[in-house]
Amino acid sequence: MKFWKMNGAGNDFIIINNMEGKISSEKFSHMATILCERHLSIGADGLMVVEKTTEGTDADYRMIFYNSDGSMGEMCGNGARCICRYGYENGLAGETQRVETTAGIVIGERIDKRLYRIRLNDPCNLRFDEPIEVDGRIYRCSYVELGSPGIPHCVVPIEALLDYPQADLFKVGRTLRNYEGYPKGANVNFYEIAAPDCIVEKTYERGVEDFTYACGTGTGSVVAILTLQGKVSGRNVRVDVPGGKLYIDVDMEGKKVKNLYLTGPTNIVAKGEITDEEL
Repeated sequence: MKFWKMNGAGNDFIIINNMEGKISSEKFSHMATILCERHLSIGADGLMVVEKTTEGTDADYRMIFYNSDGSMGEMCGNGARCICRYGYENGLAGETQRVETTAGIVIGERIDKRLYRIRLNDPCNLRFDEPIEVDGRIYRCSYVELGSPGIPHCVVPIEALLDYPQADLFKVGRTLRNYEGYPKGANVNFYEIAAPDCIVEKTYERGVEDFTYACGTGTGSVVAILTLQGKVSGRNVRVDVPGGKLYIDVDMEGKKVKNLYLTGPTNIVAKGEITDEEL
């Protein structure tokens, strides 16, 4: 079985092409848990499977995403940027492409060899500044989903984020990820505005159950919330994540987000053959 390993700002993925349908879909979840296990296999935040599009869908190909714990994700922003490069370099699509995801169609654009831009799914089900208590402290949490069915995100401001003890932040992230008010759980995106249109962010990801180096949909969710609140301009907003820098653009139509774009780097780490004997 051939594979690529890629990362987008440190968010890393294993990609396999199953357009000929050689692998039964019920095996993908188990494959993700085996292959994404660091030290014991290739290691990654998630597994992405390229499939033929659903009949009647106007897209170049379909992307199915599995978290490292084997759960299926609705979509992954950095994963979509990586898979757009995979699609382009393997002749599945041109410089502009349409990718079918569980959360809806994602439009990708090749800017240069390594830089890719995608239009994220539309924000919906927004709730702003809800007070949630964790260990006696109140956090002002906003909530947003991207797409339908939506990818759930909790957006949380934290002062002095980079100096916040990691173990404490992990505990808050795990608690909010399982908050009863989020029936699907949530990715928890901690942020601080460091300068005008410059944000620092750390994300505790649902399905990985830990912090990741980047979360594309989370970054888009943070900037969408802050743009709607008038705290950033929504134009080329830089977000510094542990794995690098991502950029978000928000097109507004009145008081509603019309388009939400994520731009960032891609990196092809390895290409090869999976021989893991645990599969």
